[in-house]
Amino acid sequence: MTAADDGPLMEFRRRKIVIVTGSRADFGLLQPVMAAVAEHDALELAAVVAGYHLITDTWRDVAKAGFKIAARVPMQKRDAVGRGADVPAVGRGIGGFGRAFAKLAPDVVVVLGDRIEAFAAASAASIGGYRLAHIHGGDRAEGVADEAMRHAISKLAHIHYPATPTSARRLKRMGEAPAHIQTVGSPAVDAPPTAAAIDAPTLLIVQHPIGASDEQEQRWMAQTLNATADHARLVLAPNGDPGADGIRRALSAANVSPVEHLPRPQWLNLLAGAKAIVGNSSAGLIEAAVLRTPCVNVGPRQAGRERPLHVIDCDYDEAAISMAITHALELDLRRLRHPYGKPGVGRRIADHLATFDIATVPLRKHNTY
Repeated sequence: MTAADDGPLMEFRRRKIVIVTGSRADFGLLQPVMAAVAEHDALELAAVVAGYHLITDTWRDVAKAGFKIAARVPMQKRDAVGRGADVPAVGRGIGGFGRAFAKLAPDVVVVLGDRIEAFAAASAASIGGYRLAHIHGGDRAEGVADEAMRHAISKLAHIHYPATPTSARRLKRMGEAPAHIQTVGSPAVDAPPTAAAIDAPTLLIVQHPIGASDEQEQRWMAQTLNATADHARLVLAPNGDPGADGIRRALSAANVSPVEHLPRPQWLNLLAGAKAIVGNSSAGLIEAAVLRTPCVNVGPRQAGRERPLHVIDCDYDEAAISMAITHALELDLRRLRHPYGKPGVGRRIADHLATFDIATVPLRKHNTY
């Protein structure tokens, strides 16, 4: 039978996948997913950079990684910091993402985590009538408003890529359809260090604000700096969340010049080579587990998140932090197991995005409860 006998051949069209990244934190996890989508024969990647990337110029990391930037969505303003400033930033983001999505016409929009950039993109996708996929949904982490933001994104999403079985079960209890939940693991496992970190310090310090006053954040950061002063350490700058000015004041008072930004490969090499990570970054609970680096988790920012046995929790107190560091440096993590899956997460997500039956994922969501 000839093609003419069988009627006109359907033209093959790759699915367009818009992936939104708003900061260095989510891009580090999204990079293997973006690479897998870009390399997939059935998919077309459109990278959208937004929010904090455009304030700190870390959008350049996206371009340097080889991803063509399809759109930019400004949100935050350089001189406006705090939860009150985040409200109009989200509004600007929703409008900007709405215009970008209308121009790009995605088959699926992909976001990760719980930041306001992901929330604004998720809102625009849901209201604008685009299918939304959410990576790392179902996790718990107190943060500033992270817990509420992450679960709100999950309720807007049509497709879920949780990192752990526990997070998948939480999504099901939230009423999300089991058929639309794919437990793929965390993309963190796809990005191992590229070389031995022979010059890594003893401690990496990464402490972000949790939305308290600048005065309180300054006092808390001073406790961490005092507790780590006798160790070889490298201190990374905080993110721009409310309270960041207080942390920077503590750094200045201690005559510490933080590293503002590290490329992802260099960061992973340092994390792999360090004796411990101290602070409250999610990297201490996820990437550090994958790399078997002990974590001293300070304060409540990561409250509720799964904790492999490399994590030692403590309060914002110099003596408590010092004791936790001593314990961390004695840990033997050669047989540590973590819940974040096996390598190939980016490929698994890309394969699902390319093959799922769109007709079975309606834009009109239905809760299962």
